[in-house]
Amino acid sequence: MATLNDVIRRAITENKPDARYAYIAPFYSQAKDVAWTYLKRYAEPLLGAEPLESELSVTLVNGAKIRLYGGDNPDRLRGIYLDGAVMDEVGDMRPSLWPEIVRPVLSDRKGWATFIGTPRGRNAFCDLWEQSEEWGWFRLMLRASETGIIDADELVDARRIQTREQYEQEYECSFAASNLGAILGRYVEDAEREGRIGDEYEPSGRIELSLDIGFRDTTAVWMWDARHDGFLLAGYDESTGLDAEDWIARIQAYPEKVTRIWLPHDARNKTFQTKHSVLEQFLKAFGTDRVRVVPMVKKQDLINAARMVLPRCRFHKTRCKAGLMGLREWSFDYDEDRKTFSREPRHDWASHPGDSFAYGALVMQERTVTAPKLQPLELRSPTLNELWESYSPRQGRI
Repeated sequence: MATLNDVIRRAITENKPDARYAYIAPFYSQAKDVAWTYLKRYAEPLLGAEPLESELSVTLVNGAKIRLYGGDNPDRLRGIYLDGAVMDEVGDMRPSLWPEIVRPVLSDRKGWATFIGTPRGRNAFCDLWEQSEEWGWFRLMLRASETGIIDADELVDARRIQTREQYEQEYECSFAASNLGAILGRYVEDAEREGRIGDEYEPSGRIELSLDIGFRDTTAVWMWDARHDGFLLAGYDESTGLDAEDWIARIQAYPEKVTRIWLPHDARNKTFQTKHSVLEQFLKAFGTDRVRVVPMVKKQDLINAARMVLPRCRFHKTRCKAGLMGLREWSFDYDEDRKTFSREPRHDWASHPGDSFAYGALVMQERTVTAPKLQPLELRSPTLNELWESYSPRQGRI
């Protein structure tokens, strides 16, 4: 309702001749169900003609026209011009709709666009949300716990019947929690809420690396900086199509001092393409003091290690952006018929940053970095036991 009233306000105050505005939903039938009744109701005092039911449009007294469209028929938007557009539930639309179709039809009149919706994971809507900060666009997140629009009792009842992920998605505008079966999504969400993801974190200059090696696809690298209060993930790096020699040169060019490199257990494997394993090549380049192999354990043990360590981690927001996206999306598949999740995580683009982080977490989970404690100075007389322990045979007596 708010965006429809905003469109009406903008349309009635527009001075351009024959102004045109669009409300776009993922489906034409959805646009009719969601917006048509409201549009007619709120535009009624300003109508210049009867609403056109056949095309779901209204014309105001100043000639401005507002029409409903569906993203399922993008060709209806081609060849027109718009002074403004609202894209509702843009995350459920095809990603190309905005850049290839809607954005161009706004150019002639230098029109505006408003994007609204519920998070559905790391999709086009999430990209727009993150890019809006960089581009200086106005953005607003309305969490149910903060607005007071929904009664507290209703929120309590919703929590009873929904999973944490479902509730965080629908009521708290969480992009991470919306991914059904997410392995680390809630932990990344907690890190964001607790302020452990930011650009103010600076590495100490000494880092350890955990690698997930992709022989045919992506190789992913997390940069670990052990601190007295946990771990700073100082950066994330990934690329495809690079062999071991390429990665060795790439790592050698890192500005930070790499103190240790953790390779996955399959780094010992040799291939037909090379006479030496990845491990052998890294040992030759970096030496035995700096190269280690992560122990071979079950996948569930890796996941448990990642879940245990992530609450002790902080992340550099900019340098870890791609890696954090992967951690949010790393997921199990869900079988709707059997109502169960898969035993192994889904193998997709997110599995590489997920595995790389888990390898690092496995070797970091028992590590603590603490400053030496100073013992308080005690001014007292020694006990007889202490005197006896200080006895030296060379002295012959105390």
